[in-house]
Amino acid sequence: MLSSTLNKALNDQIVMEAYASSYYLSLASWCDQKGFPGTAAFFYAQAEEEREHMMKIFMFVNENEGQAISPGVNEPPADFENVGQCFEIALGHEKKVTASINNIMKLAREENDFRTMNLMQWFVDEQLEEETQMQLIIDKLKLIGDNGVGLYMLDGEMAERAATKEEEEE
Repeated sequence: MLSSTLNKALNDQIVMEAYASSYYLSLASWCDQKGFPGTAAFFYAQAEEEREHMMKIFMFVNENEGQAISPGVNEPPADFENVGQCFEIALGHEKKVTASINNIMKLAREENDFRTMNLMQWFVDEQLEEETQMQLIIDKLKLIGDNGVGLYMLDGEMAERAATKEEEEE
């Protein structure tokens, strides 16, 4: 059974995951409008992944005698300066998610809640992957700069990453 403290922390995480999904949709839409279909596909896949994370926590809370609450989500920004800013924002948000997950892990450890610790360990590993991926893309964008051919090639790579994510989910 979840403590009220962990139940609240997990519900807060549900909100954070829902907002991340919404934010990624906003990034995807902007990329679609600016002629970056591969990057849009990547962000659409990220949005779906964040929704899956939300549902994973949501179901966990209910399965462990807590009460998951369906999140209300604030509207994210819809306009961005460039593709680089999109990934900088994504990395910043992933770091916030990581900090929140680490906090839940700490609470679970303090309460000897091994089920929640096990769930959060999966998220700890996932966040390392997400932050590393975003940083790698940002590093590539810094090398490319405003080079149109480079941005075109990176957009193609983002399409491949999106397709790989979809294959992994099937």
